[in-house]
Amino acid sequence: MVRPYSVYGPCGQNVSGNSQVIGALPAPAIRVKGFTKMTYLPYHIEGADRSGRWLVTCDHATNTVPPQIAGDTLGLDAADMARHIAYDVGAAGVTRALATLLDSPAILSIFSRLVIDPNRGEDDPTLLMKLYDGTIIPANRHADAAEREHRLNLCYRPYHEALTNLAAGPATVLLSIHSFTPKLLGKLGRPWEIGVLYADDARIARPLIDHLHAEPDLTVGDNEPYAGHLPGDAVDRHALQHGRPNVLIELRNDLIADTAGQQAWAARLAPVLETVLAQTQL
Repeated sequence: MVRPYSVYGPCGQNVSGNSQVIGALPAPAIRVKGFTKMTYLPYHIEGADRSGRWLVTCDHATNTVPPQIAGDTLGLDAADMARHIAYDVGAAGVTRALATLLDSPAILSIFSRLVIDPNRGEDDPTLLMKLYDGTIIPANRHADAAEREHRLNLCYRPYHEALTNLAAGPATVLLSIHSFTPKLLGKLGRPWEIGVLYADDARIARPLIDHLHAEPDLTVGDNEPYAGHLPGDAVDRHALQHGRPNVLIELRNDLIADTAGQQAWAARLAPVLETVLAQTQL
């Protein structure tokens, strides 16, 4: 069940009356002369001190629109903000559960992909989407260079700086979690329950695909439903350019729309990922 609510700060204070978000994550607070002043941080980190080698990332964790952006609505209604166009449905829950099971840190975005997409390079024309799966994004239609720079500085660059710092260890393996809609408007249905995406470095992806193919109830996408590489995307920036082992997993979002599905997929994937990592001896 999709549950809409507003942007929340520490202890659940409502700090924005309009934005519809899913899977809210805690925002920080800062102390100023004895008062608590709300501030905005575009990411959430869990388990930074965990000992596992994986760094589990969720680039599209929520559909939060910060109050500093376009009056915190983007001009869309709640129904559109609850769709896959605004965030990766269920991916945040899978990310957090997987990170716990893998005893590894996780970082999750706290801004909608429609605000600015952290899984694109800064020069990518789809960084600020104007039209997505049949929906026009009103606040993005006429966004100029100044607005783009504002969003880069508010959301995109701090997220990537934090991700860079987390990934800095010598043995980090990047695990990026995403979800996909079962069907785009006007397109055929997608048959895969899970997709494994990769670019030139398939050291984790190839054996993972082999393991998943051995499970009889799965239809596994090999670089499906998307190609596994966009120049400047998050995996390129934080793994490929540094020679780090990596894999991007896409889960069909109807399978992880609730907590039970998220926990079940995390429990299913964690031992397979650990087996693959051990066998590859990276």
